[in-house]
Amino acid sequence: MIFAASGGIAFAEGPGDPTANKSDGGKYLDNDGDPTFKVAPDGTVDWYTYSGYRRYHSDCHVCHGPDGEGATCAPALKNSVKTMNYGDFLAVVAGGRKNVGTAQDNVMPAFGDNPNVACYMDDLYIYLRARSVDAVGRARPVKHEDKSPAAQQAEDSCMGKR
Repeated sequence: MIFAASGGIAFAEGPGDPTANKSDGGKYLDNDGDPTFKVAPDGTVDWYTYSGYRRYHSDCHVCHGPDGEGATCAPALKNSVKTMNYGDFLAVVAGGRKNVGTAQDNVMPAFGDNPNVACYMDDLYIYLRARSVDAVGRARPVKHEDKSPAAQQAEDSCMGKR
């Protein structure tokens, strides 16, 4: 395993090949079993990529830019997920991160207690993973798969709905 230091935090090697090799309840997984995207030849994206786009623009774009390209106050997540594996991504989103140096002072708040983010961390990761390899463009995906019953059940459970 390779580790890279970033602002005093060690990260494991980034994600591998993003190719979807299997589906679990409408969520696509890569060879390592990590969530990934699937884009059909006609441009139709999987539900989780579409949901990730929506969630990103609801909670993340204010700091990280409208399409993951970064902004003056936060890094380009489109690039970050190239070197950050799935577990590290979840840890940073849930727990936050402080990156303070002589040239910068960036603080990512913890979103682990915010159900509008915490319940959709996989969706965010999948969307950003797709953006990181330009599998999806900057605009809202025009076509997407329907939300699977498994996705609806997971959302209802996380949001406390019965």
